[in-house]
Amino acid sequence: MQYWLLKTDAESYSIDDLKRDGTTAWTGVRNYQARNYMRDGMKPGDKALFYHSNTEKPGVVGICEIASATIPDETAFDPKDSHYDSKATAANPIWCAVEVKYVKHLKKPISIDELRKTKGLEKMVILQKGSRLSITPVTEGEWKIVMGL
Repeated sequence: MQYWLLKTDAESYSIDDLKRDGTTAWTGVRNYQARNYMRDGMKPGDKALFYHSNTEKPGVVGICEIASATIPDETAFDPKDSHYDSKATAANPIWCAVEVKYVKHLKKPISIDELRKTKGLEKMVILQKGSRLSITPVTEGEWKIVMGL
C-alpha cells in the first residue's frame, strides 16, 4: 500500500462533499507530475490524507481511499469545463483521474503549522518550499506520524 496527500480548495470540493458523495472522480489535475503520480503510482486501496488549501487554516481534515485504477479525466474533453484541454482526445486523453472514496473526518484538523512543527515530517513534500502540487506522495513513516496526531 502507498500513501498520498490530495490537496483541494475547500470551496471547490471539501471533505464534507466527499462524505456526501461517498466517492468521486479526482478530476481537474493539470500538472504533469501530479498526473504521473495518479497514473503510475496510485492503486486501489491506497490511503490518502485529504488536505484543505485556500482556507483560513490550511491542513489535513480527513482520510480517503483510492477506489479505482486510473481513468481518463472526462473534464479534459468538455469545452464548457474550466479544465478543458483541446489537445486531449479519447485516443490520447493526456489527463487522468482516479476514483476517491470517503473514509473519515479527522477528530480535529491538523494545520500546516502543526505539520511543520512535528518531528519526523521535515521532509514531507507538502512542507517543502515551493511545493504546490495537488497530489504528493506520503511515506509510511509520515503517514504513521500524522495518524498519531
